[in-house]
Amino acid sequence: MDELKRLLVNRHEDVPLDLAALQVANIEYPNLETACFLELLDSHARELRQWMTPNMGGADWVALTRQYLFDHLGFHGNQADYYNPANSCLNQVLLNRTGIPITLAIVYLEIARRLSRPVAGISLPGHFLVRYRDPEYSAYIDCFHGGQVLSMQECRELAWRVAKVDIAKNPDVISPASHWQIIVRMLNNLRGVYYRMQEMEKVIRVLDLLIAAMPESAEEYKQRGVVHMALQQAQAALPDLEKYLTLAPAAADREDIEEHIAVLRRLL
Repeated sequence: MDELKRLLVNRHEDVPLDLAALQVANIEYPNLETACFLELLDSHARELRQWMTPNMGGADWVALTRQYLFDHLGFHGNQADYYNPANSCLNQVLLNRTGIPITLAIVYLEIARRLSRPVAGISLPGHFLVRYRDPEYSAYIDCFHGGQVLSMQECRELAWRVAKVDIAKNPDVISPASHWQIIVRMLNNLRGVYYRMQEMEKVIRVLDLLIAAMPESAEEYKQRGVVHMALQQAQAALPDLEKYLTLAPAAADREDIEEHIAVLRRLL
């Protein structure tokens, strides 16, 4: 997971998004080999290139890619089993051809990158999108819903419907997301999935990465400390809860956390 940590800790945007996303999947699949999945993305890009015509414009390319990825290959949103951790693992998304908005978008982004097409991830609250933009054509693409092309107005309506966010007042939510932002959002998704499943050891692995990415974020230390407590790992829980209060000295739950710290100290 060296490349993933390099991206998270140092925000080195030269780390390929596909490689970082596959290394995230190591949490669920510890013995995962990435090379075959990178080659699978390469092969999809090669096949799509054969479908393309010389000097194909943006609108035609987006339409062709929709036909290739979502009609021909059958990639689609997993609405029936949305919270399955496999949906957050790029290897399984490539094998099963189903996933959640962000992982399907990564498939689209990485195939487009191999074909030198001007795309970017858009971390819209509640629903990740892809943006295509060249001097003649611009569109937003919803990979979860079969590559549906959205206008800016439809993006505004989507953001309000799923997250009650007004894009006009929060224009940053429609800006291109960095690799770091995309991977952190993937990790946050996985954290939620593992909490639902009560897979606490995996929650800790996700929190380890989130803390590496955001070492000054108090909430992650508190969550990791509480999970360590639940797993009866007092020696690991204590420094996390102490760090939480250092970073958030005015926390509303300070009194409760101090009581937990006192108990842990007595145990140790």
